[in-house]
Amino acid sequence: MTDLEKARACMAQIPAARCDYEQWLAVGMALKDAGGSVAEWDAWSRADSRYRQGECERKWKGFNGGGSARVGVGSVIQLCRDMGGSPPADRRAEDAELSWDDYIGRDQTPKAADDYKVVSEWTADLPVPATAQTPVQQFAAYLGALFHTEDVVGIVTECWKTPADKDGKTGWAPRKGDYSRTAGELIEKLSRANDLGEVVGDWEPTAGAWCRFNPLDGQGVADSNVKAYRFALVESDEVPIERQHAIIRELNLPVAALVHSGGKSLHAIVRIEAADYREYQQRVDFLYGVCAKNGLVIDRKNRNPSRLSRLPGATRNGRMQQLVAVNVGLASWAEWTDWISAQNDDLPEVECLASFIDSPPPLSPPLIDGILRQGHKMLLAGPSKAGKSFLLLQLAIAIAEGRPWLGRECAFGRVLYVNLELDRATIFNRLKDVYAASGITPRNAEAIDVWNLRGKAAPMTDLAPRLIRRALKKRAAGLPYTAVVIDPIYKVITGDENAADQMAKFCNQFDRVCYELGAAVIYCHHHSKGAQGQKAAHDRASGSGVFARDPDALLDMIELEMDDFRSKQVANRWRCAALAALLDRECPDWREDCPQDDAVVDDRLREWAVARIGPEAVGRAWAASTEAAAAATAWRIEGILREFKTPPPIRLFFRYPCHLLDADGILADAKAEGELPTAKDKEEAIRRKQGKIDADMQAAFEALSGDGPVTVKAVAEYLDTPERTVRDRLQKGAERGSNLRFKNGVIYVDE
Repeated sequence: MTDLEKARACMAQIPAARCDYEQWLAVGMALKDAGGSVAEWDAWSRADSRYRQGECERKWKGFNGGGSARVGVGSVIQLCRDMGGSPPADRRAEDAELSWDDYIGRDQTPKAADDYKVVSEWTADLPVPATAQTPVQQFAAYLGALFHTEDVVGIVTECWKTPADKDGKTGWAPRKGDYSRTAGELIEKLSRANDLGEVVGDWEPTAGAWCRFNPLDGQGVADSNVKAYRFALVESDEVPIERQHAIIRELNLPVAALVHSGGKSLHAIVRIEAADYREYQQRVDFLYGVCAKNGLVIDRKNRNPSRLSRLPGATRNGRMQQLVAVNVGLASWAEWTDWISAQNDDLPEVECLASFIDSPPPLSPPLIDGILRQGHKMLLAGPSKAGKSFLLLQLAIAIAEGRPWLGRECAFGRVLYVNLELDRATIFNRLKDVYAASGITPRNAEAIDVWNLRGKAAPMTDLAPRLIRRALKKRAAGLPYTAVVIDPIYKVITGDENAADQMAKFCNQFDRVCYELGAAVIYCHHHSKGAQGQKAAHDRASGSGVFARDPDALLDMIELEMDDFRSKQVANRWRCAALAALLDRECPDWREDCPQDDAVVDDRLREWAVARIGPEAVGRAWAASTEAAAAATAWRIEGILREFKTPPPIRLFFRYPCHLLDADGILADAKAEGELPTAKDKEEAIRRKQGKIDADMQAAFEALSGDGPVTVKAVAEYLDTPERTVRDRLQKGAERGSNLRFKNGVIYVDE
């Protein structure tokens, strides 16, 4: 993969709105360094509300010029990683110079951050409790938790006002502060003080005060002056503070002190216990990666060991920088890394067959008889305009009402229909229309919930946890879902649909929903381009073969060609059905008088109905059914099932807004465009041809038999066929069971 491809892959996972000004510039610099265009940077930047027309072009011209330091693709890779993304592999030359922002791998580092997803997206937020301690007590407890008596502590109460940024905002920046006193001295003074300011000095009320969480050497406040690499700062402004609190607690981070910043974040001082600066970098990289994968995106500016954190007990804009707790989570870095690694192994234990050979676990009951079990996955695939959404709406109604679907019984249950394509009014009107066209009274309409996400769809990796959260609330209220329908999946696909590894990860989200909710997940996908007739059912869905292999049930729709004969049959059936329904309403006893032969021939039934009802009502029913037949399309559904034996193909018509089973076998031998005849089709064609030959011979013999002996020559002249062909047909016909024989040129019947 080239640097440009890496940069693009990372940018796709980095929200521009979450970048600060320096990060935004770094993305542009790295993109230009990799050979990208300003148009790409500009298009990416437009997703940010701070976007200004023309600013990208102006900045672009100055990149890599004027003595600027080179920013390469590694910076974008690290930014992607810090924001919870999964960047492509970043391989550097062994002798490449490393900066603080470079990612450093190590043998002891556990597996990729993807393997350390511990916090569930639907974990409840956790409020931050108020403290009963005084400011003096809070700072004393903080010092006792972080420092040894002889450690030099860096404290900052002085600050200066920063110039306005590009948005006109100003702030406060801390100065170097005091780094001359030990923790023992500070704790001793605090024990005799009534006010925190007596010990640390006065601070700017709107800015607050700061403390360096690692001990210093007393000579300065740079990273080189850090005496021991004990702690790292975990802080995030990206999520609500109650969510931060929940994640920190759920991750069991080895927090020595947890401080409310007095603003919109918590400061977790996490035990790193590194032997040197390099190990500190390694451990902070791993810590931040795990936090990001669990929804806590860390401010990258906080990574250095001499970093300042908020001094507990001080006030800031009228709010206290409060010490929330000390010694939270596990006791050490080693314990935490062991624990976080163990959390990754959530696989079930190996089980012995002997325990189940006599009484295996019960199978999940069917949701759709002979097709899909409850809690399993089903994919409906088909071309555009096949009416897939209508078919899924019919399925939702069938489950909610406990009625058959495609001739298969459905278990009663509640359905969540995730609508990603239609506007809100359309989906509800369609449901009403499908109910009406199906002739079903909506007795259980409350069993269908619709989640309308048109224009608001997120990638499935983000949608799945949100869906689960909502569904679990319903379950807690005693309204669990039996099925979740997602229509269509192209709106939520993440990654390249032709890449098996990416689609496997995408499809895993459906497993996740099934597992968490115990509900079946039913979704639809489109066919690839081109004629599908010569493809097997499992090869028609667009993209990777994962789509066919992943679901427990694959139902594939393919359109069938309608010739004039079939079209006339359909029109005749539907006209008769429409007239019969009209007669049922107007003349309930009409069947007692109407001949059966007339009831199945549209012209005859129309004449019969006009005589009893009148031409107007009959004309309307005739016209409506004729129009529906002309617009109808024919389809075949083939099933590939994991839990049940392969069912025979289902043939049906799409008569807006419903699919109707071909109850009369009109489509029995209909083919799809480009579909090749099967061996069975060829055998049947041969049988039909042979039967016609035998019938023609029999008809010729009967026509000539009244004039005396029937000769081979006479039959040949009658059929306009050579005598040799007649003899050959008679001989082969006798082999097939025909009773016609010939001898000495004369044909006779073998009794």
